[in-house]
Amino acid sequence: MSTIVSSEWLAGHIIDHETKDVMAPSELIIVDCRFMLGQPNAGREAYTQGHIPGAVYLDLEQDLSGPIKEHGGRHPLPDLGAFTLMLGKIGIDDTAKVVAYDDQGGAMASRFWWMLHFLGHTHVYILDGGFSQWKAAGYPTDNLIQPIYTRPDPRERSFKPRVQSHLLVSVNDVKARLGNADTILIDSREERRYLGLEEPIDKVAGHIPGAINAFWKESLNDKGQWKTSDEQAERFKQLPKDKELIVYCGSGVTASPNFVALKEAGFDNVKLYAGSWSDWISYEENPVATGEE
Repeated sequence: MSTIVSSEWLAGHIIDHETKDVMAPSELIIVDCRFMLGQPNAGREAYTQGHIPGAVYLDLEQDLSGPIKEHGGRHPLPDLGAFTLMLGKIGIDDTAKVVAYDDQGGAMASRFWWMLHFLGHTHVYILDGGFSQWKAAGYPTDNLIQPIYTRPDPRERSFKPRVQSHLLVSVNDVKARLGNADTILIDSREERRYLGLEEPIDKVAGHIPGAINAFWKESLNDKGQWKTSDEQAERFKQLPKDKELIVYCGSGVTASPNFVALKEAGFDNVKLYAGSWSDWISYEENPVATGEE
């Protein structure tokens, strides 16, 4: 089954098509990940105004990231113990299927998708087109707040993490691979930021030496939906399948859609530099490149 699921697929799992009523969920957990960079309350406010029935809200900066420190980037990974406990509280265990969505082209949902994969839970999917396309298709919404996922059995579940350390690299890992012909660094930011022509967020412009550029929004078509697996494979056809691929962006969030796209395209050895550019430049001694590679 593909990582990407349609609104029709999700509706078929939560709506009784004879009565048109939303069914009580059993092993399906829906997670609303909407968030707007620079407007930290916008996602939660949007969730309050309306969301897919039964969805629980997780905030990028409050739930999917840890405290900002000197190093680690703008969106460091959260404490895994606390995050694991939270997953259990919203009903996620080994049996659960999880669907994540946002309204930012899948960037935030991909972050959550990657985090679950990192903890060994692979039954997680991303809603194609996000909330806007769900709503535009005429599927139901509600504004019932779900602090803890409500199910026929409301007890908390126990999520048992199985950390997949091979999916993650640190700043030292990246430094050790500079110039290594068996590793390809992929910068997921817009081209002008990659080239060092502008930097609206971080203190230093440019990219990690040797990195190539593949803007994450190229994972989507002109309708804002995810490209097919074949289209993703065509997008990355210049990349060899036998190399280690490391994706990064500004803070480790929008690199996640490229991670998803590469996996959809059939690449197996893909890793995320979670700290990304904002972590890289926090070390003054780290080299910086500009222009084309």
